[in-house]
Amino acid sequence: MTSKGPQEPFKRITVDEAKRMIDTGKYDVVDVRQPHEWEKGHIKGAKLIPVDALYERIGEVSKEKEVIFYCAAGVRSALACEIAAAMGLTKLYNVEGGMGAWKAKAYPFLTGK
Repeated sequence: MTSKGPQEPFKRITVDEAKRMIDTGKYDVVDVRQPHEWEKGHIKGAKLIPVDALYERIGEVSKEKEVIFYCAAGVRSALACEIAAAMGLTKLYNVEGGMGAWKAKAYPFLTGK
């Protein structure tokens, strides 16, 4: 269930919600993990922008679409949401449980570069 902390500039979503949203094709999906993590499995259609590079690469994140960030467990993606909000983006979502929860649900993912 979508939730939002009182001080958070983003909404927290479950992997089930993320899957439904991503399947519509209407969202910009950003993986903020490191390249070696990406190669072990990532969501189809996502772009890789490691959280430590997000500030410099914020221009690669859509300003027109709502944005879903994910990482391994949901911590780095929450930070990415904070960074994106500080850079003026709105309509941000953090996938709680990240790629670990995605794989646990046996949702499809790609491997390799």
